[in-house]
Amino acid sequence: MNARRVKDIEYQLLPGSPRKTTDIVIERNGQVTARPPTDYTPEQVDAVVESKRMWIYRNLAEWKDLNASAVVREWVNGETFLYLGRAYRLSLVSDQGCALQLKEGRFCLNRTVVERGGPESARQSFESYFADKGLRRFSEQVNYFAPKVGVQVAGVKVKEMGYRWASCGKTGVLNFHWKCMMAPPKIIDYIVVHELCHFHHRNHTEAFWNEVDKVMPDYRERKEWLRKHGASLDV
Repeated sequence: MNARRVKDIEYQLLPGSPRKTTDIVIERNGQVTARPPTDYTPEQVDAVVESKRMWIYRNLAEWKDLNASAVVREWVNGETFLYLGRAYRLSLVSDQGCALQLKEGRFCLNRTVVERGGPESARQSFESYFADKGLRRFSEQVNYFAPKVGVQVAGVKVKEMGYRWASCGKTGVLNFHWKCMMAPPKIIDYIVVHELCHFHHRNHTEAFWNEVDKVMPDYRERKEWLRKHGASLDV
């Protein structure tokens, strides 16, 4: 990526794509990105960004409002953590062989994890748990939806992905953020279908959304839920 600035707007210039228009996006971390047609010069992209200044201002302001809902959780008894759209309370326990398990409606975390490794170690326990459970769920849902989308997938991975929910690799491997496992099942399904449709279109043109609509006619509702509540999916 190439960092550029147009007056008071900083943006990342992405590699060009075989499209006819410049795709400007406010990423989950609030960064502005622009993916132009392959034959555009950086100066031409600057001009497009300049012409979209008011749209960018409005969407950045909305991003700040949405991210005000981000939560900071503490590693104490009774704190709530999300899993598949439901909130579960945390219990710090001593008599447990594994670091973390969901048992009798509570997340049971071995207290030595917090005592020895602190918050980062506790967070890592949740990441490992969600990644493990997520690999099974995402693999099942990919196997279910891939034939409906009409594509074949080479593999599925669940890992830390920064500010991206998922990605469709050029090798046919789908990558999903472990935090997706905090979302309700219908939102997870939307993320799966979204990425599968990128096998047909590597962009977010009308043709891409038409592919999503064929499999999931209510995708707009699910997409909006993720936009509004995505900041709260964290540990």
